[in-house]
Amino acid sequence: MHDHAPAPGGIRSASSRRLLAISLSVTASVMLVQVVGALLSGSLALLADAAHMFTDASGLVIALIAATVAARPADDRRTFGYQRAEVFGALINAVILIALATWIAFEGVGRLLNPQDVEVAGGLMMVVAIVGLLANAVSMWLLSRAQRTSINVRGAYLEVMGDLLGSVAVIVAAAIILVTGWMPADAIASLFIAAMILPRAIMLLREVFSVLAESAPKDTEVSEIRTHLLAYDGVVGVHDVHVWQLTRGAPVFTAHVIVEPALMTDGRSGALLSEIQACLADHFDVEHSTFQIEPAEQADCESSHHA
Repeated sequence: MHDHAPAPGGIRSASSRRLLAISLSVTASVMLVQVVGALLSGSLALLADAAHMFTDASGLVIALIAATVAARPADDRRTFGYQRAEVFGALINAVILIALATWIAFEGVGRLLNPQDVEVAGGLMMVVAIVGLLANAVSMWLLSRAQRTSINVRGAYLEVMGDLLGSVAVIVAAAIILVTGWMPADAIASLFIAAMILPRAIMLLREVFSVLAESAPKDTEVSEIRTHLLAYDGVVGVHDVHVWQLTRGAPVFTAHVIVEPALMTDGRSGALLSEIQACLADHFDVEHSTFQIEPAEQADCESSHHA
């Protein structure tokens, strides 16, 4: 007898796309304000934050397109559907983030080497940065739940998180300029933004490569699933276990289940199949599972390369 806690429901398709669209509207609007503010104030940090928001806006467009494509139904050519489109969208986002970090670092070092050429209006810089901070907080709140079940929404969420921290850095730099008049604070804030972007991009790339390499999801314990399956009456072995994910929050599981011969002769294999599929769906949040039921005397020996 199994007692399974309900699995958390994922947010996909229409809900995720709606959240991405709202976040895109907020991001694009504030980005324009930051660009104007950066040009008027002469702040590189504010311009870097605006450029980062531009990347966020383009990333959200990619995420929105990818989420729309991923919602298309499966067909005879793409039997798992189009959910991998989310992964490729996240890959593009990560590459853009790395390019952006490089540009910001180059410009920031240039200003530090030539501080006499820098003049920043700290007051305007402060006002625009506060507007960006509030907008990023709203976007993070909108995306916080959906990012748990979509790798591409998570990519957008991480970008907005970086923007929020970037806005904090710009506010601190603006305060230093207003109080002390020390202009290099602006360039230092820019370098901070660049240093903050790079680890996020690498983390996102690692998750993308994990999905493309068909690794088991990070929170999935194959040994625990095998133990659950072996606990069913009549199950004597489990082999050829494979688990991977089409995209974040969409795991796939296959396995061969060895059962006692009596279970098959009594016609109970169908009921067992329904039970173990429900086990994976309810307890491990694996909605797509495939099992091959084998009688013990016909089961092949488990090969060394199988999990």
